[in-house]
Amino acid sequence: MGSIISPIREPLVTGNKTYNQITEDICAPTERAPSISWVIAFSVANVLAAVFLFTSAWTIWQGVGTWDLNRTIGWGWDITNFVWWIGIGHAGTLISAILLLFRQKWRTGVNRAAEAMTIFAVAVAGQFPLIHMGRAWFAFFVFPYPNTRGPLWVNFNSPLLWDVFAISTYATVSVLFWYVGLIPDLATVRDRARGFRKKIYGIFSFGWTGSAKHWQRWESLSLILAGLATPLVLSVHTIVSFDFATSVIPGWHTTIFPPYFVAGAIFSGFAMVQTLMIITRYVLKLQDYITIAHIESMNKVILLTGTMVGVAYLTEVFVAWYSGYIYEQFAFYNRAFGPYWFAYFAMMTCNLVSPQIFWFKKMRRNLYVTFIMSIFVNIGMWYERFVIIATTLARDYLPSSWSLYSPTWVEIGIFIGSIGVFFTLFLIFVRVAPVVAIAEIKHILKSSGDQYLEKQKEYVQKQQFSEKN
Repeated sequence: MGSIISPIREPLVTGNKTYNQITEDICAPTERAPSISWVIAFSVANVLAAVFLFTSAWTIWQGVGTWDLNRTIGWGWDITNFVWWIGIGHAGTLISAILLLFRQKWRTGVNRAAEAMTIFAVAVAGQFPLIHMGRAWFAFFVFPYPNTRGPLWVNFNSPLLWDVFAISTYATVSVLFWYVGLIPDLATVRDRARGFRKKIYGIFSFGWTGSAKHWQRWESLSLILAGLATPLVLSVHTIVSFDFATSVIPGWHTTIFPPYFVAGAIFSGFAMVQTLMIITRYVLKLQDYITIAHIESMNKVILLTGTMVGVAYLTEVFVAWYSGYIYEQFAFYNRAFGPYWFAYFAMMTCNLVSPQIFWFKKMRRNLYVTFIMSIFVNIGMWYERFVIIATTLARDYLPSSWSLYSPTWVEIGIFIGSIGVFFTLFLIFVRVAPVVAIAEIKHILKSSGDQYLEKQKEYVQKQQFSEKN
């Protein structure tokens, strides 16, 4: 009888690349003149970033009265955007840290851009609480420190303070993890550069020589940082959810928020990674390194986390009904049939219904479907944050205090401008650093080749044994 062996997995690097070709392909965007598409995208992002700077300066100069906040709805688009950007920043650390610890090889094609996305998304998110303060120059009051008036201690019972510590810790570890991963590739660019560029890359590569000792320390430090970053993936958005869950407002005061927020953050973060990587692989011609297999694996995660978010939505509705608490029941009735009903149904359609298309393998491997779905998911997750904040605050216990909220041109400008800031930073990054990890791609290529040879050897041995018997 013939033997049955397990099939060889789809390669994560296509095109039969040599090590030299890998280096040439990935370093090319940092060495050649920018393409027309990059220049156009960078120009648009710069214009939007200028809008962000203008509207932010306008807010600081005129005050938050330029927004449409009122006595009932004290949080509007600004905190909605803050939670949305923090959620997007989750996927980078997830891909880089957790998948590294679990030795998932498909992370190598997307981890570098995902790590950069984390840094830039968290940097953008951090602007919104500062702007929301009204007097941004007093931001130092959020930290406990001794001063001339005696020790000034912040309120450690406030989840808003927990945000400061959680996000600053998360950002610090993420930057270290991102930069440590970059060092071998920066050294590669250094060795290929000339003149002033060589000196700059030499400074940032910290004298990397590629010796066995350097690789050993690099791998050890990467694992340590991955171990530190992994619990942060769960803790940061959990603490962000406490901004709402520790209140007594119906629709917020619920224990499902921490896991619900974490799943939603991973969901939106992976969707943004898909958006970025599909554009990047086309513009920078990296189809051999960011393959359909990478896209499909990430779509599986989107399907899983989207389903988890959908279960959380339905659980909230069920608990509100089952509790018999009229205020909680009204909060969810108001979300679906109140003045902001359109936001609720946009959230449910984009986040719960649309990802189910990825049950079909053909759809998971379709780039056009994936790109459109990634946009839908990010729209839906923004609406989710808006529903939680504005819709819940618009209807409290007293009908006499009910109010409505709609953004002003300043709030819209800040949000659209923040997207411009994010893409400006990302486009600069792809021009100065390899957007795919060169060293890790080469390692995967070698290990994949070894595994292929082992499979072929196993197959030949089993065939020979079968023929003899």
